[in-house]
Amino acid sequence: MFEVRRYSATVADEWNQFVAQSKNGTFLFDRNYMDYHSDRFHDHSLMFYRDGKLYAVLPANEKEHALYSHQGLTYGGLVMGMEATTSHVIEIFQLLKDHLRANAIQRVVYKAIPWIYHLVPAEEPLYAMHLTCRYHLLERDVSSTIVLANRLKWKKDRKHGLRVSQDSGVQVDFSDDFASFWSILEENLLVNHEVKPVHTLSEMLLLHGRFPQNILLADARLDGRVLGGCVVYVTPQVVHTQYIAATPEGKRLGVVNAIIDKLLNSFPHHLYLDFGKSTEAHSDILNHNLIYQKEGFGARALCYDTYQWTI
Repeated sequence: MFEVRRYSATVADEWNQFVAQSKNGTFLFDRNYMDYHSDRFHDHSLMFYRDGKLYAVLPANEKEHALYSHQGLTYGGLVMGMEATTSHVIEIFQLLKDHLRANAIQRVVYKAIPWIYHLVPAEEPLYAMHLTCRYHLLERDVSSTIVLANRLKWKKDRKHGLRVSQDSGVQVDFSDDFASFWSILEENLLVNHEVKPVHTLSEMLLLHGRFPQNILLADARLDGRVLGGCVVYVTPQVVHTQYIAATPEGKRLGVVNAIIDKLLNSFPHHLYLDFGKSTEAHSDILNHNLIYQKEGFGARALCYDTYQWTI
């Protein structure tokens, strides 16, 4: 017998312990990560219990009679325990519909968790949606991913950039100097896209302090000067590049190539390096220059899907 409860801060420890032992959760679903921007979102996260035991959680927020899973996260579908089965997840989705009707929610926007983050297969929610929801595919973003045990060859321009960086004496290592990198990142985003990073420097320092093993910075230096860097989110199977940027000099010296080379050789027990999305305008525009660079490192397409249905 299943029941659903709204999340509250009083059960944060129970939530976090469940996510840490789940088959498809990552530290992004830990409340110490999710709640850093709790003031921006009206939380409507849900916890599903079977016979009194927590069985699944849904990170979510509510906005204008819609439930999102979750607007503050790159991905954010149903997080399940190892014992979760298809039949039980179908029951959860039926219970979810009843709960949302009772709370005047009119539609759902659901981000599926990409399969590379699953410790074991965890696509029960996709089938449950098929049976219980009149859904449609709202967005299909394309990411670029490298299988670390089966790497494709780099393109010639990527190899050349790496040689230039190495011949110039550029050194790449992991660092806590987020401040130096953030000034480079902010300048890049402002000049090239007229936007700011999703995270402020203070927010990133806060999150790095809470998750020092999961949020890392690799930077490239020459004569002690930071010429570029990459913030990575490290989950059990995936190393995800969250931010990459370089100074004009760093670009001339190919430091991004050296940084990626460092990342590819620093996580021997991980399965994937994921560069993230190259799409814009809710997935309708492909940034060809951006994806060309990622594919030059041997990465290939992985889709991040978002679904929508009405209640």
